[in-house]
Amino acid sequence: MTYIKRDLERKFLHMSDAFKAVMVVGARQVGKSTMLKHLAEGEKRTYVTMDDNRLRAFAQSDPKLFFETYPPPILIDEVQKAPELFEEIKLLCDKSEERGRFWLTGSQSKKLIKKAGDSLAGRLCILKMYSLSAKEKRGIEPAADFSFSLADLAARQKAFGENHILDTFENIWRGGLPDVQNMDGEQLGEYFNSYVETYLMRDAVDDYGIADTEGFRKFLRACAAFAGQLINYNDLGASAGVSGVTAKEWVRVLQSMGILFLLEPYAANELKRLTKTPKLYFCDTGFCAYLSAWTTRDVLMNGAASGHYYENYVIAELVRHYAYGKNKVNLNFYRDSAMREIDLVVEENGVLHPVEIKKTSAPDKNSVKSFSVLSGAARKIGMGAVICMSDLLMPLNDSALIVPSHLI
Repeated sequence: MTYIKRDLERKFLHMSDAFKAVMVVGARQVGKSTMLKHLAEGEKRTYVTMDDNRLRAFAQSDPKLFFETYPPPILIDEVQKAPELFEEIKLLCDKSEERGRFWLTGSQSKKLIKKAGDSLAGRLCILKMYSLSAKEKRGIEPAADFSFSLADLAARQKAFGENHILDTFENIWRGGLPDVQNMDGEQLGEYFNSYVETYLMRDAVDDYGIADTEGFRKFLRACAAFAGQLINYNDLGASAGVSGVTAKEWVRVLQSMGILFLLEPYAANELKRLTKTPKLYFCDTGFCAYLSAWTTRDVLMNGAASGHYYENYVIAELVRHYAYGKNKVNLNFYRDSAMREIDLVVEENGVLHPVEIKKTSAPDKNSVKSFSVLSGAARKIGMGAVICMSDLLMPLNDSALIVPSHLI
C-alpha cells in the first residue's frame, strides 16, 4: 500500500527536536505506527511492539534489562500495554540530553496519558492523531495554513482545485481510516463491523471494564443518531436502554477511545444566558455513517441527515487542521436562551472568528445574522465565514466570507 503523507509529520519531528520523548495517541487504525515507522526509515532506531506477547512480558517483568537489550533511540508501539516502561524511560531521559530518544505510540486513553504525563513530566510531548483528512487523501500540501484572510484563501484555492459535492460526500461516507480508502461498499461494511468487534468491544471490556457489551453496541448506534446535536444523556441512554449516568460514562469512554469529541459551548461573562450543554460529534464520519446504516454515498447525500453529517465533517476537518498546526486555538459553538446559534467560534490570538456551516452552494446574508451576538464579548471580532458547497471564494459582506468547504 502506498504511504500517504500525514500533516502531523511536521509537528511530530519539530517536537522530537525539542523533547526527549514524543508519544502519538489516537483511535485504533488511524495510522500512528505507519507514520512513525515511515519517519524512522533510514535512521538507526530500534522498533518494538507491545502487541508481541513475548516482548510485552519482557518489558513488564524487567524494564531495565529490556532497554539494555533494545537501547534508544527506539520506537515503541502500543506502549500502553506495558506502562511499567515509563519509570525506566524517565531514568534514561535524565541520563542524556539527547532529544527524540523515545518515540511512542498508544491508543488514546486518559489512563495512558495520565500515567505517561505523571512519569515523564517535562520530558514527554503528547500529540493526537486523527484519521485521514480530505486534504491528506488528495495529497495536497498547501503553501499556507487555513486562515480567515481572503488573500490567503485565494492562494490556497490554487492548490485545492474545485469544490464538488460528490467528492465531499464520498469523503464523508467513506471516512479517513487508511485501510478503507480503496474498499468497495461491501468490503467497507465488513471492515467497520470487524473494527467494532475486534478493537472497540475488546477495548471496552479489557480497558474499561464494560460488561454490558450488547448495550454498548446499541449505545454506539445511538451516538451516531445524535451526532451534531446538543447532548442529552438521558435521551441518549434511553435510546440504548441504559441510564443517563451510564450514558455519560460511556461517552467519556468513547472520547478516550478517540471515537467521539464534544464541542463545548462558548462561554463569556459578558454574554448572559448561554447554553452550557456540549454538542456531540464523531472523529470519523465514515464510522458514523456505518453505524447509522448509510450504505452508499448517494443515499447519505440525499438523506434527511446529510446536513448534520456535513457539519460534523467540516468541524472534524478543522479540528484536525488546528491539532496539527502551529497556533493554539479554542473551538466552540454559540447558543443562547433566545436560540441564536453560531455553528463554530474559532478563537485565535484573542480574536473571535464566527463560522456558519451550510450544505448549500448559495448562502445568503441571513446565514450570518447571528454573528452580531458576539459583539458583546470582550474580544476582538475578526472575519467570519460561511463554509459551504459554493464553488466560489468571495465576500458575503464586509465581515464574512463565503468559503468552499474543500479549502479547509
